[in-house]
Amino acid sequence: MDYASYLQLDRLLSAQAPESEKAGRPAHDELLFIIIHQAYELWFKQILHELERVATIFGGRVVDDRELSGAVHAAERVVKIAQLVVAQIDVLETMTPMDFLEFRDLLVPASGFQSEQFRMIETRLGLTRADRLKFDGHDFDARLPADAKARIAAAEAQPSIRSEVDDWLARTPFVEMGGFDFRQVYDAAIERMLKADIETIRRHPQLRDDEKQVQIASLEKSSAMFDALLDDARYAALRAEGGWTMSRRALQAALFIFLYRDEPALQLPFRMLRALMDIDETMALWRLRHALMVSRMIGRKVGTGGSSGYDYLRGSAEKHRAYNDLFAIATFLIPRSDLPALPEAVRAQMRYRYEG
Repeated sequence: MDYASYLQLDRLLSAQAPESEKAGRPAHDELLFIIIHQAYELWFKQILHELERVATIFGGRVVDDRELSGAVHAAERVVKIAQLVVAQIDVLETMTPMDFLEFRDLLVPASGFQSEQFRMIETRLGLTRADRLKFDGHDFDARLPADAKARIAAAEAQPSIRSEVDDWLARTPFVEMGGFDFRQVYDAAIERMLKADIETIRRHPQLRDDEKQVQIASLEKSSAMFDALLDDARYAALRAEGGWTMSRRALQAALFIFLYRDEPALQLPFRMLRALMDIDETMALWRLRHALMVSRMIGRKVGTGGSSGYDYLRGSAEKHRAYNDLFAIATFLIPRSDLPALPEAVRAQMRYRYEG
């Protein structure tokens, strides 16, 4: 065994075949273009490898506390890889639009939209077919080969990480324990906070009346969303309208974890939820950076795969989000100074056993 044979460098470094050279008019920057996208696919493979670990750990009826740290570690690694993927755009943008034009037409009809691994990442994270924008009137996988479509369909038929995390959150024991009901004590606290916020807006000297009404209406909508977490019928109606995607019990538990994350038993769960949000945010940033790069490179031209290019990418950055519910929970957070105290019996269950 040596370095080159272990990494199969002979195969790896011979896997770049610029079309411009085949056409007899070599374009210097095509090699960069190929290597960047091959690097993307290698990182996508690693992301899927890490997500498989997360899915395996959360896929059982019980998540072993000793394994939770492994899931957190894998998710946090995905965050770092996703950040690196975004940073690669900086390198790609050293290629100017005129450099790209030297070989762009030779790529038709190939397109980054045909990346099976990227679509698989979205699916594994929890993005459903209904969540996705149409791709020039077609489903996102319309231009994938038949075998790739079959693999995507098989992944869609399996529980996503979002659904597995939803089930895990719904089993959180501390929300209701020994006579303590988080919903009841928190309902009073959130009502006080929302009333205080509305009063602050009404008294604000620099807001016009119409601006005050808009902000008050937004707070009242937030109040209605929270109320829905306490009532099955209101929650079902709001979820049917697209207001929530996760289950009511899971959302209550996520809110509880966010609020009481300093308790030892909740620190890893909080890191897990934060990592999922970081992944979602970084993926959205990658889509947006990609959209801006496309606009910079080809303006409003049709993409090499025949797509609407910039418009689709920009729209997907806004819509293709798997964990919007976790971001929405920030609406209901309150200052630590106003946080209802947990009963000592509940806190005792969440602290380290060797504490006095």
